[in-house]
Amino acid sequence: MTQQQLRLGVNIDHVATVRNARGGTYPDPLRAARLAEEAGADGITAHLREDRRHISDADIDGLMDVLSIPLNFEMAATEEMQAIALRHKPHAVCIVPEKREERTTEGGLEVAREENRLAHFIAPLRDVGCRVSIFIAADKRQIEAAHRIGAEVIELHTGAYCDAFSEGRMEDHQKELNALREMSAYADSLGLEVHAGHGLTYETVTPIAAFPEVRELNIGHFLIGESIFLGLQPAISEMRRLMDAARHG
Repeated sequence: MTQQQLRLGVNIDHVATVRNARGGTYPDPLRAARLAEEAGADGITAHLREDRRHISDADIDGLMDVLSIPLNFEMAATEEMQAIALRHKPHAVCIVPEKREERTTEGGLEVAREENRLAHFIAPLRDVGCRVSIFIAADKRQIEAAHRIGAEVIELHTGAYCDAFSEGRMEDHQKELNALREMSAYADSLGLEVHAGHGLTYETVTPIAAFPEVRELNIGHFLIGESIFLGLQPAISEMRRLMDAARHG
């Protein structure tokens, strides 16, 4: 297939995490979103959790007002979140699994077991013009279920791949990479647009960015952490450089 421009979505959740640690207004996630755009981000991702542990409703309101690049609104499959998404009509919504006790999203959504419910859940979002993405593991059964329920996009969970690398489990790392490669191609063959994300760093991004079927990477925690040392714009610019180099050689 022809090489497509690889988009970078920057997740700003953890700017809000730092802000909320002191209960004030600084640092401002909206300012981070504007800086990310200037640094080459193609979109902004924000996850409005049920417990509002980082991004707030006011942040989503502000992002919808100020952004000139697309907002990818991550959300659990709940009636409350559906109503918020239907009110704002963001460019994209990404349906993710969510457990109150987890520190971060721990795995992909179980689509196959909840196929009927999720099909009915995403239909109104599609009707108002949102592109619906489903965050799933690199698993054929889940990909096929996402396709059947009418999702236009899947985002493959790269967390296990990244964890294996950081823990030095290189055999598992290669196994996860192979699964991501195979399932990216399979999802593309079904007509799904393929995105990927979770835990990606400068050290792990290149192999994923090289997959020709992957159209977008969503990266947040690492970039916000790296910005402490480099600044947000240089941190994003370096990720953009690595992605482009992987894609075009």
